[in-house]
Amino acid sequence: MRKSRYHRDMWKNTPDAYGLIAKSFHWVVALLIIGLLCLGFYMEGLQGPDRGQFYGIHKSFGLMVLMLIVCRFVWRQYTGVPRDNPAHPKWERTLADIVHYALYAAAFLMPLSGWGMSSAGGHPVMFFGLPVPPLVSPDKVLGAYFSAMHSVLAWTIITLVSLHVLGALKHHFIDRDDTLRRMLDKSGKA
Repeated sequence: MRKSRYHRDMWKNTPDAYGLIAKSFHWVVALLIIGLLCLGFYMEGLQGPDRGQFYGIHKSFGLMVLMLIVCRFVWRQYTGVPRDNPAHPKWERTLADIVHYALYAAAFLMPLSGWGMSSAGGHPVMFFGLPVPPLVSPDKVLGAYFSAMHSVLAWTIITLVSLHVLGALKHHFIDRDDTLRRMLDKSGKA
């Protein structure tokens, strides 16, 4: 019976640790976002026949991030998150909450702005070969707005991810607490 409870608990978040599903969402979304940012910066000056293929890949994986971030947020609401470490000062806990929710918002808005930018520019959006309806009608002014938003969100995500990583490393190496281990440990226990 104990083994079955552990097996069930490893999937969902507990008061002390993130479950396997939350950890999977975290790391898959993180890798996709970092990859998409790198690809996006690479594509900025890209010319030639491969340009369209790179844009298609970027759009498909961007839409995947949009779907995953929605699923991740729903999962977070359903299963909750581990409790805050009471040893952390209140300002640190507040800052962590702000950064987490800002990351959710930026990761949600970034692919929407790319979809809007493509739609407003009259460019088709495909999800791994499947056509996706345009988000908006072609409109140069709206396209410029979505383009600027996409660029600002890229730098916003880079800033937020940097703060998130620095915070996790600070907790691990300076405070020597379980903050980072809760997202890394295989067993789901801190």
